[in-house]
Amino acid sequence: MMRTIGLVGGMSWESTAEYYRIINESVRDRLGGTHSARLVLHSVDFHEIEQFQHNSQWNQATAAMIDAARSVELGGAECLVICTNTMHRMADEIQAAVDIPLVHIADGTASAVQAAGVNRPGLLGTRFTMEHDFYRGRLKARHGIDVIVPDDDDRTVIHDVIYEELILGVITPGSRAAYLGVIDRLIGAGADSVIAGCTEIEQLVTADDVAVPYFPTTRLHAEAAVEWAFS
Repeated sequence: MMRTIGLVGGMSWESTAEYYRIINESVRDRLGGTHSARLVLHSVDFHEIEQFQHNSQWNQATAAMIDAARSVELGGAECLVICTNTMHRMADEIQAAVDIPLVHIADGTASAVQAAGVNRPGLLGTRFTMEHDFYRGRLKARHGIDVIVPDDDDRTVIHDVIYEELILGVITPGSRAAYLGVIDRLIGAGADSVIAGCTEIEQLVTADDVAVPYFPTTRLHAEAAVEWAFS
């Protein structure tokens, strides 16, 4: 039996479209024919969320996410998937506000890291994801994974490309080269793998671009949601 997956998306819609595609393709691969996923999607206006993020209005951001999560639950979803790494900052508060389980993006990533036999991944993401403890802390506390992040200048490059290009669907060779430079420096600093810890990064850098194990969190999270739906 397939259960209904609830998505809180729109952060950005570019990556949420990938969630929708990957989840439906995964269900079709399992069931064949014309099968597709049972989904409830609440897509927010990312402009509002982005303003909350950059103005450090995290209480307002949390309230908006809780409203979206409750909407998904009321729509009949049986689990909750937040289609962004950064907004897992308030995952505990969101989980406490609904009665359906939250499929946490860091846990699916951790399973893939452990399966690959590595333990010191470099983390790329927004400044919030790279600098705050909600993501790195969960990987360490729950899964024993030591994460390293780029230096301040490289964090600025990663963050700015996300907000000025990737969330707008802009993909440039220069930004890809810049990201690969950051990855090379992380490997030089001891990283044995790379986590694409922002759901838009996979549009710019793929596993084929990287010489070490590469963990695309959008795909891993979407596949974890499908696994839950059939568990």
